[in-house]
Amino acid sequence: MTDVLLLADLHGNYGKLDAFLGYDYDAVIIAGDITNFGPLEPVDSVLSNFEVPCFAIPGNCDPREIIDVIERSDAVCLHNSWITLGKVTLAGLGGSNETPFDTPFELTEEEIEKELTRIINYMGKNVHNVLISHAPPHGVLDTVDENHVGSKSIRKHMARFDLICCGHIHEARGVTEVDGVKIVNPGPASEGYGAIIRFGKEPKDIHIDLIAV
Repeated sequence: MTDVLLLADLHGNYGKLDAFLGYDYDAVIIAGDITNFGPLEPVDSVLSNFEVPCFAIPGNCDPREIIDVIERSDAVCLHNSWITLGKVTLAGLGGSNETPFDTPFELTEEEIEKELTRIINYMGKNVHNVLISHAPPHGVLDTVDENHVGSKSIRKHMARFDLICCGHIHEARGVTEVDGVKIVNPGPASEGYGAIIRFGKEPKDIHIDLIAV
């Protein structure tokens, strides 16, 4: 796996998905909010649209039952889990830290801390280590009305990864780097935004292009 299509925040608007099929990639990552508080019935067919391996996590706007739907689909559910694919290890953490809106899939910082610690302790070190988290790290691509709303627990463990793929904050689309860690929010796929990630052969050789369809 060298080239990956990253999508996030579809929110039940799947009309732009076909346009992404024209890009060249080896796998697809979906970083949460596949639905907008449901319904779950279309999720299986959405995930089966791609003819390459697909890895997905839920977002805070997805009902928690979406985990079972993803696990029964052709995609791999990476919530609270990880997988190694050659030189790349993908770890996943769905949902988000707590919001003022009481959305369906929120976690306390203590829950995020517990799961990330478990994942990091067991996943091992690879050439490229990637965290797929719907929520961004605190202080990075997480500004809403001048307030930082990302997860402090993700920020605490950020240095364990080479790349963090997130979403959640629609207006924070972008690519940045903090202390040698790349962070990308591809923007809402519901509006035709995404990213292509290219993994090189050497550590830290990761190239990211934001795309729009």
